[in-house]
Amino acid sequence: MNRLFIHLYLDEDVDVLVADLLRSRGFDATTTLDAARTGSGDEEQLLYATEHEMALLTHNRVHFEDIATRYWQTGQTHAGIFIATRHPPPQIAGRLLILLNQITADEMKNQLLYL
Repeated sequence: MNRLFIHLYLDEDVDVLVADLLRSRGFDATTTLDAARTGSGDEEQLLYATEHEMALLTHNRVHFEDIATRYWQTGQTHAGIFIATRHPPPQIAGRLLILLNQITADEMKNQLLYL
């Protein structure tokens, strides 16, 4: 990967305002709506994010913990997964900004972090 800044891909269940707030701070953030991927399954969403070297942001803890475990067990890689609890978009963006200013894209590879 060899990139400094994390590019985020927001799962369908994350409010698009989070992407707008991140973009306003200079970060790349793509929503499933931007990518015309609404309605895709969780595994497909992570595969898309991985193919485009984007860390995925979701509220779907249970499914993505399972998927991340399968990736780890089978040696598959991904660009990272952020799992956020449901809070107002400014709060989610604020928590993400703290991490985005401390973690590089390379360090985020294959990580699962909770906000």
